[in-house]
Amino acid sequence: MAKFVIAGRADCPYYAKTELLADYLQKNLPDFRIHKITQRPEVWEDWLKDVCEKNKWSHKNSPIIWRELLDRGGKGLLLGGYNEFLEHAQLYYDVTSSMTTELMQVIAQENLRTHIEKEQEEEALKTCVNPLQIWITSASAPACYNLIPILTSGEVFGMQTEISITLFDNKQAEEHLKSLVMETQDLVSPVLRSVSICTMVEEAFRQAQVIVVLDDTTDKEVFTLEDCLRSRVPLCRLYGDLIEKNADESVRVIVGGKTFVNLKTVLLMRYAPRIAHSIIAVALGVEGEAKAVLARKLKTTPSYIKDVIIWGNISGNNYVDLRKTKVYRYESAIWGPLHYSRPLLNLIFDSEWVKREFVETLKNLTATGRQFGGILAAHSIATTLKYWYHGSPPGEIVSLGILSEGQFGIPEGIVFSMPVKFENGTWVVLTDLKDIEISEQIMTRMTSDLIQEKLVALGDKIHFQPYQSDTELHKKDKRISLLITDDSQEGQISDDFESKTVEP
Repeated sequence: MAKFVIAGRADCPYYAKTELLADYLQKNLPDFRIHKITQRPEVWEDWLKDVCEKNKWSHKNSPIIWRELLDRGGKGLLLGGYNEFLEHAQLYYDVTSSMTTELMQVIAQENLRTHIEKEQEEEALKTCVNPLQIWITSASAPACYNLIPILTSGEVFGMQTEISITLFDNKQAEEHLKSLVMETQDLVSPVLRSVSICTMVEEAFRQAQVIVVLDDTTDKEVFTLEDCLRSRVPLCRLYGDLIEKNADESVRVIVGGKTFVNLKTVLLMRYAPRIAHSIIAVALGVEGEAKAVLARKLKTTPSYIKDVIIWGNISGNNYVDLRKTKVYRYESAIWGPLHYSRPLLNLIFDSEWVKREFVETLKNLTATGRQFGGILAAHSIATTLKYWYHGSPPGEIVSLGILSEGQFGIPEGIVFSMPVKFENGTWVVLTDLKDIEISEQIMTRMTSDLIQEKLVALGDKIHFQPYQSDTELHKKDKRISLLITDDSQEGQISDDFESKTVEP
């Protein structure tokens, strides 16, 4: 089969004559096919130069015709221009054209008008397809800077989905946001329709379909944990009201960061009840930290470790469950195909390391926020969004902070990280997993802190009291009794026995 590509300037009479002759040949010859490329006069020379440089051709006029080598692949075979195509048609098909110069010019002008109208129609159609409206709060935060390139790459929502990004922050951050807008535009992303800023509170989340809630910055100094918890309420109440008022009905809200993630999520649900079912908290950052620590211990790659489950408070008192964790492509005496995996706990022979050093390392990371910077936060948010829209990898367990409905014995009404899978634009809690029961003490410790966070933040409880088991309380009472009966220490209670959270 012969396939010819005919490209030319829209107002070129020779392109018009070549085009009509090619149409005649295609209509009357079963194995003759053509593809037309029409360019505006003002862009023709640059386009022709690029094509010739790419294919190492030498051609300067309109039209240019080449043959596609369908049966062999590779680059096309240059035929030439108008004269060469006429000779080819006459030599191989005994067909020529008798079109007059006047008719050629008339058709050329019609071609130009038609081409312009077609471009205008395509632009009009493009504007009818509304881009996905994405809002990012606290957009001056480092996580936003790292999140934008991932969103505009097309990896999250797909290359067929155009997006518009609005960066939302306070007035003091406006200059920084303007610089961020310019840098985003410099990416020249094919999926980015527009990027803008918003510092007017009443305009926030207008027609938003995706809202990314990042760690907020506060200028108010807080001295106690209780003050810190209560300081989250005004902003979450404001965001919730604005989401209810301005956002699209199908909006999805994703809460990320490293401070009070569960609390902020449950407060947003409280103040935006209409879309409470579409608000989630990102737990993949903690998963990533755990996988990295395990990978360093096993001397493997973190991405080879799957199904680490994060239970509880994402940015606080949580439990990292390794009972379902598998390791793929692990170099050892036992080797298998890419889909072959081994239980992680069978590969770590030092059980004390898992119970102590591993737990302490993660505990310190959570307490200090170290390593959970802008890159990890952005990647965790983007990956969770990707799963939400396109589904998580088949058979893989994902940790997600969602509102509890009593699954696994978790009290209702708190946001709790638990194992899920994403499919069909939503998530499904993996309640059918076997052998993942959590002891009553561990569950009570996690849920107690989350319940207290919520009560203190809303003013229903004055002081936050970290959970202590009966054993811990008994040890403390016994030590206090000893101190009181000691003549030299009578009436004194040592600060050494302040409540501590103990990981299992």
